[in-house]
Amino acid sequence: MMIKNAILTVCTLGLMGCAEQPSQMDSADLILDNGKIYTASSDQSWAEAVAVKDGKLIYVGSSEEAKSYQGSQTKVIDLDGQMAMPGLNDLHVHPAYGMTVELYECVFPPTFTPDDLAKKITECVERNPDVLWISGGQWETDFFIKYDIYSPREWLDQYSGDKAILLRDSSFHNFWANSKALELAGIDINSPPVDGGKIVRDSVTNEPNGLLYERASDLVRVVIPGLTDEQFLRAARAGIDAAAPFGITGLKEAWASVLALESYKKIAEDTGLNAHLAVAISVEPFLSEDKVLDMEAFNKARNDNRAKNLNPDFAKIVLDGVPSASRTAAMLNDYQPHNEQGDTTKGFLIYPPEKLNKMIADLDKSGVTVKTHAAGDWSARATLDAIAYARQRNGDNDLLHEVSHAGFIDPTDIPRFKELGAIAEVSPYIWFPSVKTSSIIRAVGERGNQYWPVKDLLDAGIDVVAGSDWPAGALPNMTPWVGMEALITRQNPWGLFPGHLWEKQALTVEEAIDIYTLHGAQGLKLADQTGSLEVGKSADIIVLNHNLFEIPPADISETEVQMTIFEGRIVYEKKDTEE
Repeated sequence: MMIKNAILTVCTLGLMGCAEQPSQMDSADLILDNGKIYTASSDQSWAEAVAVKDGKLIYVGSSEEAKSYQGSQTKVIDLDGQMAMPGLNDLHVHPAYGMTVELYECVFPPTFTPDDLAKKITECVERNPDVLWISGGQWETDFFIKYDIYSPREWLDQYSGDKAILLRDSSFHNFWANSKALELAGIDINSPPVDGGKIVRDSVTNEPNGLLYERASDLVRVVIPGLTDEQFLRAARAGIDAAAPFGITGLKEAWASVLALESYKKIAEDTGLNAHLAVAISVEPFLSEDKVLDMEAFNKARNDNRAKNLNPDFAKIVLDGVPSASRTAAMLNDYQPHNEQGDTTKGFLIYPPEKLNKMIADLDKSGVTVKTHAAGDWSARATLDAIAYARQRNGDNDLLHEVSHAGFIDPTDIPRFKELGAIAEVSPYIWFPSVKTSSIIRAVGERGNQYWPVKDLLDAGIDVVAGSDWPAGALPNMTPWVGMEALITRQNPWGLFPGHLWEKQALTVEEAIDIYTLHGAQGLKLADQTGSLEVGKSADIIVLNHNLFEIPPADISETEVQMTIFEGRIVYEKKDTEE
């Protein structure tokens, strides 16, 4: 339902129910009134009204007292009993990349069968007669377990015509190439092993079979022509704008190229950003061949690209892969073998501990907060060890480094997060039975049923933040509401898979909201500015179609945002479809 009676109210002296009109300098720009407003503040959890001036909250409390902030130019929105709350924060998302996928690639869902995929590839080839390369995705991580395709490369060749084709899986870590793509990248039977990746080969001929795990895909991706600056800027702008309809007012770009960072700055300076944007810059362009980080070049990139609501004081280190069919996440214990004769593996660390330690310590010394991709318990431990090394070398500078994708954590390592002041970032939204979790359980074994220890982390006093990982997550967009529901129910939001995923880790509604509001603000380095509705903080407010505390948790995924306010400005308003 649309917000009712959004009106400009002029309160003049003598009208019944109006307090003495304040001077224009003292009056609010905006008042939200007559609502059930959840503040996420420990001092005052609920309010009826809030008043906003110059983008900041100047009053949070009762409707009656809010009237004293109402002047002749104050806009008053009657919430008509609807729930409002702080804007949400997505601490792991790729806005620009997400929109480059939607705007410029051959996209299909991971539910596609080989027949579906054959039709889609044929369609994409016919629709792009003048291009050499076609990129896209995303195939299910267990695609080649489910379907009997002996040579992925040769299968793809049947439908690719004269095009070079590279397709991602649903984890965005593993790729599938046809013969022409491998040829243009110079990948053949004589190609050497890839550090931090794997060229999958035919078991009989040893020829590359078209599957490229982790860094092996870089050999192909570097020869694909990039987008123009204008195309990328369009995608970056659309990616940022996609957040407001979901009630997201804070974002952390989790792996940014320099081009992405520069594009975000241009948007900030040209039109302004409609969300707080933290940017974790990829360290990879700044590494030497022996994996030493050029801090001077890294610091120049971040210092050259600051702007209002744009904070580039973050870095991203991809430390391992994914714990599904490819078995590339770094685990403390062996994966299940692919078959009875299969070799065992623990996955791998992309950077050895001594290199990781120095990298994080150097970034920490420069005031940069690090986010590592650490999908396995071995990589999570390696990250914590590196943070401990940085603390020992640099002292405690209050930087809250993040272990990203913290789904597998050895129980002995959980207290270390608190001791080291580290954040556990849980993403993407697969905290429920699904195709992805089934793949992970097959690869990891029984341990896969103890996935995402979110309750244990919170109970240990650790700041937990959440992210969609869009477009690499389990959803086609960055909606936070599916994730919030799953944190509470640990069940599949659409009823597609029975049961729970580690039900004892289920959260309360309040705990889940805190992760998306207060904890998210902490992860953005904005805890004193946003995350709760308190006087002096940014007026980052969302209005919902229902009260999250009054509906069954299984309905939270159906939440619709009616209005998003960022820094006191309405940046999204749902159209009233009932009129």
